[in-house]
Amino acid sequence: MIEMKNITKMYEMGTQVVHALRGVDLNIAEGEFVAIMGPSGSGKSTLMNMLGCLDAPSGGVYKLDGIDVSDMSSDDRSRVRNKRIGFVFQQFNLLPRTTAIKQVALPLMYSGISRSERISKSRAALELVGLGDRMDHRPDELSGGQQQRVAIARALSNDPAIILADEPTGALDTQTGEEILGIFEKLNRESGITIIMITHDPEIAEHARRTIWIRDGLIQEDGA
Repeated sequence: MIEMKNITKMYEMGTQVVHALRGVDLNIAEGEFVAIMGPSGSGKSTLMNMLGCLDAPSGGVYKLDGIDVSDMSSDDRSRVRNKRIGFVFQQFNLLPRTTAIKQVALPLMYSGISRSERISKSRAALELVGLGDRMDHRPDELSGGQQQRVAIARALSNDPAIILADEPTGALDTQTGEEILGIFEKLNRESGITIIMITHDPEIAEHARRTIWIRDGLIQEDGA
């Protein structure tokens, strides 16, 4: 599903050039559950941006489902993201005065489907993450774990092939974090969704079936 060959990324910081990725080679098959680990400044967040088509590499080739996305325009990358990838972040990024079902339906407004179908898909996504009885609740009426479940349901609304999760349990207590990781395991096992999780915590990474370590912009070790 994912093929990266010699991916580099450079940023200009004033007069300095920062080499965030220095030649990453990475293959991820459909249906895998992968954790990407690394210390602060290792390049793992930059790698996630590349994987999620949020940014373009400075060099190298990235193929997603056999399609070269490395040279795509920003608009073309956006279309790929909307069709193929769902995102879950450490901060839930929910609208404060919007109900759960409307939060989940929001990305579907750009997909051209009818309102009734948007609501139907949003209900199904919320039920999948165990929030069938909280659809009309706003974020201030939900616990942190429930808010993250809404964020996961929102990521699922477009039926993505891949979910990219960036420190998804970082704002949660240990027990709630385990519940969220259980949802990812279930989505991977029962729905076949490819999960790529960015984390600095070895205990969190243990939930994945493969762990990749990145340091200084290079893959240091791959537990494939």
